[in-house]
Amino acid sequence: MLETLVTWLESNPYDVVTVLIVNSDFVEVGNYTAPIENSGIRKYLYEPDYIPQHRDQWPTLGHMILSGTRVVMFMDYNANQTTVPYILDEFTHMFETPFSPTNQSFPCTEQRPPHLDPKMAKDQYMYLANHNLNTAVDLGALTGGSSSESLLIPTYSQLNITNGAENQIGQLEAMRQNCTREWDRPPNFLLVDYYNDGTPSPGSVFEVAARANGVTYNRRCCGYGAQSAAPALRSSYAALAIAMVFVILVAW
Repeated sequence: MLETLVTWLESNPYDVVTVLIVNSDFVEVGNYTAPIENSGIRKYLYEPDYIPQHRDQWPTLGHMILSGTRVVMFMDYNANQTTVPYILDEFTHMFETPFSPTNQSFPCTEQRPPHLDPKMAKDQYMYLANHNLNTAVDLGALTGGSSSESLLIPTYSQLNITNGAENQIGQLEAMRQNCTREWDRPPNFLLVDYYNDGTPSPGSVFEVAARANGVTYNRRCCGYGAQSAAPALRSSYAALAIAMVFVILVAW
């Protein structure tokens, strides 16, 4: 995957990409350095001037392009910027709204990291808005066993609504507006499932991201074949998530 991204970066010299490593197995960060070095992506990785770096301390997109360090790599758990400075600790730079939401109202409240001071969150942190609606499925019912556990799966039947670009309950545009009011600025990242589905047409998630940036989305959507998750970004750089979901970067 990283080698594919390097090839893409070489062909697109004016684009900036964010990689979010979901380290759900809590692997020690040093285990990631060999594939990063071997892939050739190391030379593109941005290293911040401060640890952590507040949202108003980031360079412009233009500066990152001119310097050649136009890949920003985050890790959610077990990052250590003292030993590996080019893998940034996600939760000292951004917070997330409720993860794997099952509530179609999509609250904009901070969930991770826990106990974050609201003023610090507003003044210093970027934030990622989780907008991938899930349904809890009873594992016991699926297997015929006695398990009381449930499995969260994407609510596929509601995708067109969830990824919608209109200000109506459950739609991405409504969440963008709600979060903007609550935090006095749009989300920096919009996390969605199946970005090629939406309302009023495929590409609606990019329309929402474009509005957050004060520009117009006028491209043809959306890649080739079925997609299982998506990105959107705002004014500082664009996003790619190494995870089940593809994240859309917005701005700061």
